[in-house]
Amino acid sequence: QNTLFIFSDEHTREITGCYGDPLVKTPNIDRLAENGTRFNYAYTNSPICVPARASLATGRYVHDIGNWDNGHPYYGETKGWGHRLMDLGHNVTAIGKLHYRAEEDPTGWSKEIETLHVVEGRGAVSHCVRPRVQGMSTCANLSADAGRGESTYSQYDTSTTANAINWLKNEAPKHTDKPWTLFLGFVLPHFPLRAPEKFYDMYPDVPGPRLYDEKDRPTHPAIKQLSIIQCYDKYFTPEKVKIARTAYYGMVSYLDHCIGQVLATLKAAGLDENTRIVYTSDHGDNLGNRGLWGKSCMFEEAAAIPMIISGADIPKGKVVDTPVSLVDCYQTLIEGAGEKLTDEETSDMPGHSLIDIANGDTPDRTVLSEYHAIGSSTAAFMILDGDYKYVHHVGMRPQLFNLATDPHETTDLAVHPAMSVVLEKCEAKLRAVVNPEQVNDRALAGQAEMVERHGGRVAVLAQGHFGYTPAPGEEPTIGH
Repeated sequence: QNTLFIFSDEHTREITGCYGDPLVKTPNIDRLAENGTRFNYAYTNSPICVPARASLATGRYVHDIGNWDNGHPYYGETKGWGHRLMDLGHNVTAIGKLHYRAEEDPTGWSKEIETLHVVEGRGAVSHCVRPRVQGMSTCANLSADAGRGESTYSQYDTSTTANAINWLKNEAPKHTDKPWTLFLGFVLPHFPLRAPEKFYDMYPDVPGPRLYDEKDRPTHPAIKQLSIIQCYDKYFTPEKVKIARTAYYGMVSYLDHCIGQVLATLKAAGLDENTRIVYTSDHGDNLGNRGLWGKSCMFEEAAAIPMIISGADIPKGKVVDTPVSLVDCYQTLIEGAGEKLTDEETSDMPGHSLIDIANGDTPDRTVLSEYHAIGSSTAAFMILDGDYKYVHHVGMRPQLFNLATDPHETTDLAVHPAMSVVLEKCEAKLRAVVNPEQVNDRALAGQAEMVERHGGRVAVLAQGHFGYTPAPGEEPTIGH
């Protein structure tokens, strides 16, 4: 079958109707879940854009490919599912946000249409400066920009939608010899937190963030350090918190509206019967919970993502608790195009086909997320073990949560002596996949090398930092 792969940016899983949010309006995403299979425990492989997207492209973990942060953009150095499908004669087209190094790089596309890549082919080299001790001035922009109205991002998604509709109408009929794959990269609901008026006005009374009072915020040193560097909340008033969260809800609904237009075109073109649809996101957004905004940590709001797949061979209305992650998309897209997986793809790579998992396969593997980027003082690694979520911080104490009894992660069990056996088991499970200390050293060395390549720490910090990658035609807002 063909595959329409819809990839949003910064969509936290819980703010989706089919994942239980009673307020947000996401009828098109919800309909995908009704007609397909929804994964309850889906995770990014790194809660920040560039590393997550590199893992998606290659089916490899970040520590395997070295795309540590937003200053290490993917340029095709590790071949991915796009290269494999193209070698087998399939058309693989990308529309919208990719966030790779540059369109000229051989990153696995037959064609790119108005794609968005990192700034100047370098990305955020300032992300490579670790450790940092001062907050970033650009954090003030998150609250200042929040509000009601169009943004360059909502306009870019409008254009991306139009390009997708045009492709399905006019290009898809040209590719009938072998199944095609269309990658559709939306930028919403990534900040700036502005929603078109109609969609902002759908939410007159959104809930406030959880654990927002100072007394309820995390005391873990890694999280406290993150909040110092990514000091977004410093600039928020109670009124701005409400505006920002209202805008996010509106942005999710506008994203859903765009998805609905694409799916309607797919159906009108008669392609829905032989096209498999995948919807997911690169990571989530803390959205004020615990006083945190953006992503960059392992709490569910940032690390958990929606993951839905539908198609003729996918069970309808099914909900799967087997943990999955972005690397699983590699095998999904190869198998989905009707091709056989190689021995390497079945045994030496961490991913497993979501098609197989939706149909009952329960692979014996550990789903991993890791973080080495801006705001982190040390590497963080996250795994699941049954009901437990374990977060390993190199050189610091771990975190442990029971997602079954405490889905909002209000109580860190790692501080309780009675949990020592569970912690030991989780750490052993993590170390069976990765050596945390070794990887932390490699990440720091790779980042230091990148900083030196661009003139050294002082020079890189003097160049400033931009809060988000601008849409095509927009200049980045530089701060320090």
